[in-house]
Amino acid sequence: MLGRRIRHTKRYRQIVNVLVKNGFSHFLFRAGLIDRGLARDEESDEINTSMKSIGKRLRHALQELGPTAIKLGQIASTRYDTMPREISEELEKLQDHASVLDFFHIQNTIETEMDDNLENVFAHVDREPIATASIGQVHSARLLSGEEVVVKVQRPGLKPKMETDLEILQGIGHMLEERTAWAQRYRVCDIIEELSETLRNELDYIMEGRSGELVAQQFETEPFVKFPGIYWELTTEKILTMERIDGIKISNNDELEEAGYDREIIAKRLADAMLKQILDNGFFHADPHSGNVHVLPNNTIAFMDFGETGHVSKNLKQHFASIIVNLQQGDSNGMIKTFSRMDLIDERTNIESLKRDLEKLHQQYENVKLRDLSLGRIIIGIFNVVYHHYIRIPTEMVIISKTILILEGVLGRLDPEFSLSRAAEPFARKLMLKRYHPIEILRNSWREIGENIDILTDLPQDVKDVMSVLKKGRVGLDINVKHVNEVMRRLDKISNRIAFSILMLAFSIIMAGLIVGLALVGQSTVIWELPIIEIGATIALLMFILMVFIIIRSNRM
Repeated sequence: MLGRRIRHTKRYRQIVNVLVKNGFSHFLFRAGLIDRGLARDEESDEINTSMKSIGKRLRHALQELGPTAIKLGQIASTRYDTMPREISEELEKLQDHASVLDFFHIQNTIETEMDDNLENVFAHVDREPIATASIGQVHSARLLSGEEVVVKVQRPGLKPKMETDLEILQGIGHMLEERTAWAQRYRVCDIIEELSETLRNELDYIMEGRSGELVAQQFETEPFVKFPGIYWELTTEKILTMERIDGIKISNNDELEEAGYDREIIAKRLADAMLKQILDNGFFHADPHSGNVHVLPNNTIAFMDFGETGHVSKNLKQHFASIIVNLQQGDSNGMIKTFSRMDLIDERTNIESLKRDLEKLHQQYENVKLRDLSLGRIIIGIFNVVYHHYIRIPTEMVIISKTILILEGVLGRLDPEFSLSRAAEPFARKLMLKRYHPIEILRNSWREIGENIDILTDLPQDVKDVMSVLKKGRVGLDINVKHVNEVMRRLDKISNRIAFSILMLAFSIIMAGLIVGLALVGQSTVIWELPIIEIGATIALLMFILMVFIIIRSNRM
């Protein structure tokens, strides 16, 4: 415990010193992390406080602080919903910053992980890396069996250093939220937690290999989308051995044309592959930049490096599809309803003001040609609008928007005429149609019935508890008239569900009683020359269809 505290103190001082040196002492003072003297020193230096300057100084500080800070900066650069554009653009430059690791460390890590000499594991490993990153380094290699592979090796001693940095960062986040209003507004601790989780996942190469295989399973029948195979016997948390794929970088237009590839077909296949991952399957490659996508013969797309992946739930896929369709139609009301269904709207949100701001945003893009529209930028625009109206944006949505922005950049260089907005529309509409398919509606309604039956079962005890509290005079009533419509809408929705459940349950009990009674007396189901059971089943089905139709039509289900 004492050693950990000493280690934290030493690293904390190092972080503060680097930030002060790069002109952030006034910010540190305002946050209560340093005394006034250092802040005064900075004021006398007349440091440029423009966002561009802040971004540049922050990038230099992160580079000086090492791999953890660099990787956190890279991840933070994708948080377009909370990070000013000028700072994001500067932090994006961290993607190209990584020092080359001496081969001695690579060999030592491989031998330690494999518990054997390097020559007994690989027939050959190139000493010069083919790629470097803040977390690991990639080398070409050849197996003892003669197969050509690539080996991704993690930098030594990285995990304990990162854990120390993350613990310090979380402590600073809690301190900021306690002392500053802006940190509470931006939910700094939540952002730090998200960044930390992403970073910890990237430290586990076994997880990365499994993620790659999960995405690859979506394309088992697709001949024009390829993924590298994983050699699991030569893979650990710190080493990832993969099939070597020799292709042309998707951003290298000259080589693609020399090889006779069709860039329009490649763009279409790349977009379809990514949209299928996001909107069809819900598990996707979250970092499809040009270094991670290569082109093989027959215009085949090859994905690599699955350190960053995203997961989208079924409901979130449908909500995201709704947003895309709402964007295409300029339907601000539809977009607000989507936010409401996602339960993102805060009690402080002014719905009318939100609607006006969304309509203003749509007017900016109304006369722009579809091929010139950036789906990612429009989504970021929506984030910027709704954030100021206290609407919380799910982390998954942020990852999707970041992925789409990266994808649009790659597609724009590959085929300037390609429109991701147009390519995404069929996928979104298919999701919308699936949502309103009769079978899907029946499935959802049946689930609602089960939930409401549970409510009815617990209702007597709940009423008893409420009456007990009322008798003791412990109830305080506080109704905000400003949101009375929302309250009434929710009450209306609940009452419809309860009424629907009671009607169906009562009719089911009556029908069950008739069946059991007739069976006990040995009488047929024909009474007064009428097939009672058959008629009852028909009426029950019609009631079910009618109630579902009415409630859905009134937008109360």
